[in-house]
Amino acid sequence: MHCDQARTLLDALLDDELDPVWTLEVEQHLEGCPACRSARDARTALRDSLRDPGLRFAPPVALEGRVRDAVRRAGSGGGWARLRRTALRPPAWLAAAAVLVLAVVVYQVLPRGSREPAFVQQVVSSHVRALMPGHLTDVASSEHHTVKPWFAGRLDYSPPVPDLDRDGFTLEGARIDYVDDRPVAALVYRRRQHVISLFAWPAAGAAAGSPQIYTRRGYNVLHWTAGPATFCAVSDLNEGELRAFGRLVSPGT
Repeated sequence: MHCDQARTLLDALLDDELDPVWTLEVEQHLEGCPACRSARDARTALRDSLRDPGLRFAPPVALEGRVRDAVRRAGSGGGWARLRRTALRPPAWLAAAAVLVLAVVVYQVLPRGSREPAFVQQVVSSHVRALMPGHLTDVASSEHHTVKPWFAGRLDYSPPVPDLDRDGFTLEGARIDYVDDRPVAALVYRRRQHVISLFAWPAAGAAAGSPQIYTRRGYNVLHWTAGPATFCAVSDLNEGELRAFGRLVSPGT
């Protein structure tokens, strides 16, 4: 395992999100890499410091009583009713802004899993695993006429294998991978030094829509459905180039 891969997986390791195989891989790397151990220790120290009870503020015990007394006095003297009658209504734009701010806060606080399909984590994990030496392709070839027939008998469908070499995306081969416990095609392309895993499986009635982009563990994931197939392109390539790749795979998306 390379240091870049280990650093990418450190947060998942500390949060107990890795499966036993990946946990063992990362821990073995940490045993022999002082730099990555130092990075792990720094993140552990930060996590522990944020859990320090001294960072939490507990309001005084008497605060609740003082608030209740203030509300009661305001109500008994009619002050609260007068305040309600005389207070100006907030402008419509202010109310809309408040709703927008609340939506942004909720979006940021919600766990990632509640905002993205479950398979996003699976394809990112598969892509990272494939980057390990010897795992990238089961068939290595830049010829789509070689790669496409290779899937025959290995999958119950025939995935598209576009030739994008003239557009700067070189086909390097393919492999069989798994998404949602079923075998899927994983085509491998390269853009300069960036590897792209293009997962493809039958759409199964899913409606075509605008491509969706997600980011997980430092990788961009572009997901879309076109015709009879669903696609997921995973890479550390920037979002703009990954979207351009998706348009080349499925023109019109």
